[in-house]
Parts: sequence; C-alpha cells; structure tokens
Amino acid sequence: MRRFLLPMLVGLLGSASSRADAPQKKLNVLIVMGDDHAAYALGAYGSKQARTPNLDRLAGQGMRFDRAYCTCPLCTPSRQSFLTGRYPRSLGVTQLRTALPESADTLAEMLKRGGYRTAAIGKMHFNSQSKHGFDLRLDNPDHAKWLARKGKTPLPAGIDVQPPWRPFKDHARTWLNSKTLPRDLVDDDMPGTWFAQQAVQYLNQNKDEPFFLIVSFTEPHSPFHFPVEFRDRQNPAKFAIPKVGPDDGDFAPAIFRDLTDREKQGITAAYFTSVEFLDRNIGRVLDALDKLGLAENTIVIYLGDHGYCLGHHGRFEKHSLWEEAVRAPLLCRWPGRVPAGKSSAALVSLFDIVPTVLEAAGQPIPKTVQAKSLVPVLTGKAATHREHVFVEYSENEEAMVRTDRWAFMYGSGKRERKDGYATGKPLPGRTIKLFDMKNDPEQMTNLATRPEHRAVVAELTTRLVDHLRTTARQPELIPRTDDPHALLDFLVQPRDVEKSSP
Repeated sequence: MRRFLLPMLVGLLGSASSRADAPQKKLNVLIVMGDDHAAYALGAYGSKQARTPNLDRLAGQGMRFDRAYCTCPLCTPSRQSFLTGRYPRSLGVTQLRTALPESADTLAEMLKRGGYRTAAIGKMHFNSQSKHGFDLRLDNPDHAKWLARKGKTPLPAGIDVQPPWRPFKDHARTWLNSKTLPRDLVDDDMPGTWFAQQAVQYLNQNKDEPFFLIVSFTEPHSPFHFPVEFRDRQNPAKFAIPKVGPDDGDFAPAIFRDLTDREKQGITAAYFTSVEFLDRNIGRVLDALDKLGLAENTIVIYLGDHGYCLGHHGRFEKHSLWEEAVRAPLLCRWPGRVPAGKSSAALVSLFDIVPTVLEAAGQPIPKTVQAKSLVPVLTGKAATHREHVFVEYSENEEAMVRTDRWAFMYGSGKRERKDGYATGKPLPGRTIKLFDMKNDPEQMTNLATRPEHRAVVAELTTRLVDHLRTTARQPELIPRTDDPHALLDFLVQPRDVEKSSP
C-alpha cells in the first residue's frame, strides 16, 4: 500500500505546485465611449431624467470620477490625446480634421507589444486609413456596407423621421433635432446596434486570449440619433432651460440666438433619448462579458470624449471651456482591485487612461506618455491625483486651468472662428475669466477683474504659461519675452501636423 501512496502523494503535490506556478492570465481591457456625452446626462451623476440603467450599474460596480476633464472639447484632439497619453498640442492634433500622425504611439500599439489582441469598433477620428495598432477596425462605412447588403427594414407608415444632417446649412433647429425625431431606421438597422453586435461577436471569438477592445458609439452626438422604437420616450416640456450669465450673450454663437424655448426643450429631449439608446447598446456589451465569464478578468472603462452644452451659457455644442463642455463621465470597474460603489472627487484628465491601463495590465509606460496613472486613486492608496487639469481649444485660441476651487480661462480674442460658432460680433480681444467653482458652480460671475483676486489670476496665468510652454511641440518657436500675455497669445494658437483631406 505504501508504494502506491507515495507516487500518488508526489503526483498531487506536483499538480498543486504546477497550478501555483502557472502564469496568471493577463487582464483584458474594454473601453467604451460615448460621443459628446456630458457627465450631467447620466443617472449615476444625479440626473433624474437620464435613463441609463446599464451605465449606472457599471458605476455601482466600480468607481465614478466626479471631476474628470477632457484635454480638448473637440472630438479629434480629445480622442487622440487619450489614446496616446499626450496633450493635443504636444501630439500636434488640436483641430477637427488633423490626422493622427503615423509616428504616434497608441495604447493599442503599446498593448500589442505585450501580447494583446486589439480591436476598435466605432468612431475613432483617426482621419486616415491607418489602423494605429488595432488588428480589427470597424466604423460607419462598414455598417453602411452591411446595411446595403441586408437592405433597410421598411418603417411603419406615418412616422416622421429626421431629415439628412446638414449642420450650418439648415437652421440649428433642424440639424439639432428640435422636433425630437427618430432616425429613419429600426433598432436592428442602427449603427450603434450593429457596433454592439460586432463587439459581442469579437468577445466570443477572442475570449481565450488577452484583448484590448474599444467600442466607440456615435451617440449622443447631434443630431442625437435613436431608432423609431425609441420615439416619444422623453417629454420636451419636462426639461428646464438653463439660465445664462450676464456676459454670455457676448460670447454665445449667433446660430442659436433665435431658438425658441420649445425648440431648446426639444433639442434636449432628443439628446437624452439618444443617451438612452446609447446605454441600451452598452448594456449588450456588458452582458456579453458576464455571459462569457470574462467580467472578473476585465477592466472596463466608460467615458465621454468631452462634455456638451444643452443651453448652458446660450450654447448647444461643446467648442468652449465651460464646465458642461469640458467635464465628462468617467467610470471604471476593476474586479478585485476597485471596491464597488466608490466615487472620487480627485481632479483627473481623460488622457490619464493610458498609463492607468498599462499599469493595470502590467505593461511598461513609455517615456513619451505625459499622463499620470489613476491606479493609486482606484485602489484607495491616494485620494487626490492632480493639483491642476489643463484644457485647450486652439480653434478659438483659448485655454484653461482647473484647480480644486478655480476655473481660469484665457483667450486671445484675435482669431476668427472657423468652426461655425462665431458670435456675429467684433472680435473681443484678450479675454480673461475666473470662476469660483465652490461658490459659483454654474459660472455666472467672472471674478477676474476684481482686485481681491488679482493674486489668483497672476498665479494661474503663470501656471498656464508654464504648462503651454513645456508641452509645446515646437518649443524653438516660442517668443523670447517675459510678457505672460504675449506668450499666451502665441501658445494658444493651433500648430498641427498632417492634415487629412476634407
């Protein structure tokens, strides 16, 4: 009996030892993105009108960041910034049509070097045919080909749908969907639904290998698409119109000035309906993670690429430095490392996602990355993250510093806007704004000219100059002067690389 027990014991010990020594499976990475999704349009952030049960559930399973800011309130620069961990100005991508340089090192390429499979499904704004490290790349043209082969499902009779989207050619009431109309597609034919289905298929096909998947939806970007099944889900009359500040009229785009209150409410209702449609498709992807048994070994990050104004300061767009335009939702679920139901008031920047993912996945962080990992905040080792976040919008030659208490904005006031949002008034010249975000969160009172805040303005001016100077892509061009305003007027100008064709 003894001679049989000994080999059995050795075999059991060897089996246990081999299991203990087995390499741990790499952490999967899923990033889900909304387009123009403002933080205030989420149930998890306190909205009573946003129907977002799937994102609310995700927030409840991990950490919600209450003060997350984009690096630029514009799709292309913001997205390329948080894909590379670099500031838009350093990358040379500050405008809508600028292509992401071929030389840029993306998160996809960083993770591929670590053995990850990579895919990007949906809107990415590369502005070129390059895949930038993604093995699989699907976007709207792929959906269009699929729908052409399949054929559109006929719509029920008598349903009004959105006209073709023609921003700035039609009146704002039309291209901002003030009538709260659905797109001319049923749910099964919508791009967002197709993106979710492709993501589920990808998860099924790659469940046994470490993957990095981005699913980037086009909702709720104007004209706030949703399918015919989602019509009449929001009552425009239930949305309040935000009040505007005493100086907002001088800076609000002319194209919005003759919108009626009913049209403003209709635009907002369309936006919130599109958010609901977005949330439903996000739920499909999250449910697939659960069904495939992948959720426990996947870090999931949700973010909007920036915020959006819905009547705030007289605007219905981003393209500005107002809080509603630059603050975005940021949620992170990391089972086993981030306790459920946590929130953080730390100041963070969306491009901090790059080093966060790399550290979580055990991958090296390249020296070119300018961002800072959120892992200490996520794991409870730190309560604060940054003293300042910086945001720039070069198209209008303006930039800002956001601290725990202050929002400081500087604009040259010398550039004719080419983004369609001109005020119709003479250029204002140099503009400096300072808002007390603790006592005036709606940014109604500009304190920049008050004597008692002179020291704060001087300090934040210096910090903004230092930041823009040290992150400049072409530092040799910076004027040799000690005049901070002259430096800022130069540094806020756009100096991009590799423009794509319109």
